Amino acid sequence: MPASKGSRSSSKKAKKGGSNVFDMFTQKQVAEFKEGFQVMDRDRDGIISKDDLRGVFDEIGRITSDSDLDEMISDAPGPINFTTLLHMFASRSSGESDDDDVVAGAFRAFEKEPGQIDSESFKTMLMAFGDKFTSQEVDDAFEQMDIDEDTGMIDSNNLISMLCAGAGKEGEEEAAA
Repeated sequence: MPASKGSRSSSKKAKKGGSNVFDMFTQKQVAEFKEGFQVMDRDRDGIISKDDLRGVFDEIGRITSDSDLDEMISDAPGPINFTTLLHMFASRSSGESDDDDVVAGAFRAFEKEPGQIDSESFKTMLMAFGDKFTSQEVDDAFEQMDIDEDTGMIDSNNLISMLCAGAGKEGEEEAAA
């Protein structure tokens, strides 16, 4: 009897866990999301607000309009706490958006101007957040990128087209317009 009782409670845990957003990601991914959340939660109140997002964009040197920030905040069903952020990531990764679009969007978030990413700022971000790169790994990656020696700017259109099938062409057309 005790053995079946133990297995019964195990099956309850498994069923309950299947609906938990934390079960959709590895522990390492949850830890990385948590680290990112803490970086974005500038006022440390447990909620990502419009002011928090503005601070993050200001830190990476990207000018963002109030309407863009409002649109980002309105993507959430309510206040953006850590669990809500995980739900948002889960819905995005469940096929709602194209993988190439996600990759392109991620790189575009680092652009100082359309088609241009500051290599020093990008290097700092790669070494400080998420799966942290070593200095050697950044150097190895930068060898594959088109970086203007005079300005230190990475050609993000070229980088995106190298990583995503066809995604760079759109960006090049937009940057040329």
